[in-house]
Amino acid sequence: MLVKVLGAGSAAVVFCVVVIAAVVTTVIVYDQPLPAPGSSAGAGSTPSPQAREDIPPELLVLYQNAAGDCPGLDWSVLAAIGKIETDHGRSPLPGVQTGENSAGAGGLMQFLDPTFDAVVTRHPLPAGGASPPSRYNPSDAIHAAAHYLCDSGAPADLRAAIFAYNHADWYVDQVLAQASRYRLDPPPGSGDCRTVQASSPAAAQAISFACGQLGQPYVWGGNGPAINGGWDCSGLTQAAYRTSGITLPRTTYDQIHTGARIPENQLAPGDLVFYGTTDNNVHHVGLFLGAGRMVHAPDVGQPVQVSDYRYPGDDYYAATRPAAIPPAAQSDSRASP
Repeated sequence: MLVKVLGAGSAAVVFCVVVIAAVVTTVIVYDQPLPAPGSSAGAGSTPSPQAREDIPPELLVLYQNAAGDCPGLDWSVLAAIGKIETDHGRSPLPGVQTGENSAGAGGLMQFLDPTFDAVVTRHPLPAGGASPPSRYNPSDAIHAAAHYLCDSGAPADLRAAIFAYNHADWYVDQVLAQASRYRLDPPPGSGDCRTVQASSPAAAQAISFACGQLGQPYVWGGNGPAINGGWDCSGLTQAAYRTSGITLPRTTYDQIHTGARIPENQLAPGDLVFYGTTDNNVHHVGLFLGAGRMVHAPDVGQPVQVSDYRYPGDDYYAATRPAAIPPAAQSDSRASP
């Protein structure tokens, strides 16, 4: 770390402060609760234990595959609708297996007949259903539901799409809550360098680079082993984010002013964690890994390593999220330390 401290017409430079290095093979995993647009059929979140226990296996496969009809839609939303409408087809009420309910809806996903016909006219359904398509056939019903949600604005405006399915705010809330219970949300970072978990490619790349420097010496003002033999803390974080296309200033004093401030209870892998007492008195920075750990260049005699980001007597101060910085807002890294 290199930090600028201005005072009484002169500039002083303050050092980094303090912690086990290992050569590891890094696997990068992007933690994304919902798949990105363009995801293939079957993509999406991992089913939770509740989902696997509650959803018939053949229907779980259908929900997962049908989500691919609407790129970016998570299968759990379809499953939640199937649960709330008919308990995945197990409800004994009229209109589930045959006939219609009092509103004229029928089948696993409770389509009105005109609505179902309009959807399958616009969107040919895959093989495996009935011929002609039927709202009582699980495959046809679930694929039609995915298309209907997509036509109604999913995944960009998921609430509006679910509201179009059933015009009630309470219904939207129930579907979203059930979908959340069906998803197994990933842990907030692995806490080590063997499996890098991050919510964006930029954060994952920065962590991967920093983890690749484990064991490199601490050098005050260091910009890397090829330049002056090692790293200081802010030199490491600047170089790490440079590999992901994000430009940070050189010193901790400036880095803390770059990017959105993140509350400690919302820390995510890739965030920068700072130590000090005020914005003008930060003396150390590390790259958060999750699970209470960070990778950093601690101090003279302490190589780049992974350690707890909170420790007895620390002066943890604040955190920022460089991975969210728009390119136009990035700082000029050519500024002198």
